[in-house]
Amino acid sequence: MAAPELHRFTLPNGLRVVLAPDRTAPVVGVSVHYDVGFRSEPEGRTGFAHLFEHLMFQGSESLEKLAHFRHVQSSGGTFNGSTHPDYTDYFETLPSAALERALFLEADRMRAPRITQENLNNQIDVVKEEIRLRVLNTPYGGFPWIWLPPVLYSTFPNAHNGYGDFTELEQANLDDCAQFFDTYYAPGNAVLTVAGDFAVAHATELVNKHFGDVPARPTPARPSFAEPHPQGEQRAVHEDPHAPLPALAVGYRLPDPGTDLDGYLANVVLAAVLSDGDASRLQQRMVHREPLVTDISVGAGLFGPLDARDPDTFTVTAMHSPEVSEDRILGVLDDELEKLAATGPQEDELARVAARWAASMHREHDRITSRTLSFGASELLHGRAELASELPERIRAVTTEQVAAAAKALRPDSRAVLVVPAAGGNK
Repeated sequence: MAAPELHRFTLPNGLRVVLAPDRTAPVVGVSVHYDVGFRSEPEGRTGFAHLFEHLMFQGSESLEKLAHFRHVQSSGGTFNGSTHPDYTDYFETLPSAALERALFLEADRMRAPRITQENLNNQIDVVKEEIRLRVLNTPYGGFPWIWLPPVLYSTFPNAHNGYGDFTELEQANLDDCAQFFDTYYAPGNAVLTVAGDFAVAHATELVNKHFGDVPARPTPARPSFAEPHPQGEQRAVHEDPHAPLPALAVGYRLPDPGTDLDGYLANVVLAAVLSDGDASRLQQRMVHREPLVTDISVGAGLFGPLDARDPDTFTVTAMHSPEVSEDRILGVLDDELEKLAATGPQEDELARVAARWAASMHREHDRITSRTLSFGASELLHGRAELASELPERIRAVTTEQVAAAAKALRPDSRAVLVVPAAGGNK
């Protein structure tokens, strides 16, 4: 699909707006990305950014509890939100005739969410139950995104559990909520994205109508979360009472996408050369030829490519039988990285990666929700919503030499290794 022409403007209250018209289907996507994620939550309040995301669905200045759900679903739409290391997003997908309804809903809770003690208590319980279901009572729950960062990083913003500790969640109070909202949920700290079936002039008018009178508030200075690379290999063990097989996670530091985007994208290609598809190097060697693992996965970005600012993580995860040691797997990984560092990937490998990346992205962006969120996140994190559409060509332009350099930088003496024994000590 062709990339839409993007239109930008900024309201007097500081809200940045991206419009991406595409009239091929009668649907619209609306998202608001706030420049705050779990890396910004204060010490002693782990999980607060995610908890606050839940509170934003509990009513607002003009709407009682659950009204947001009713207004979207009665229009035939869907909605949700999610919390990431550096941002929190809220979004709706609706028939295009309901565009104004979506804009009203987002503007209303940006102006004043309805946060009460009852809602706070209720949502603390909801979040705790979510953690029980997705982490505590699930095999490999939170692996590796919760358990690998504290091995690779040493500072609280980068290393702590973004889902949160139960004790700290239970200590959250209304003053915390008010301070968090006042600090991070100002219009000047957000990007509104509208994509899909609309006329630009009409959407601009509606955006001004509903967001124009949201009061401007001070926006926080964006902190740097930079920290030195690890010196030496850092190892840790995470006990998972439900793990049927041993698992291994390896983490390396990625280049800063803000200052070295080409270097970052070389790591995206390297990850695909290693594990994307049956023809990839680690799939061939570790799964089919030797075999050492039941599953191997490599990725650039703990939450996906370009989903966070610096620092971010290049990850390798594997599930393996108890008869195979983690050092045997690490040895094969290092061997394949050394080969790539010496000669780089073959041209047919690069062509395959580029084709699979383009097909995957176009398939994903065929969904209006994905397209809207990609534009919003790219604008907020990297200042260019266009990046979401440019990636296939940028990936195609990555060279053998750049991938070789990326592989060379993934050194055994500057990485984190997380070992998960099988449940019951059957390692």
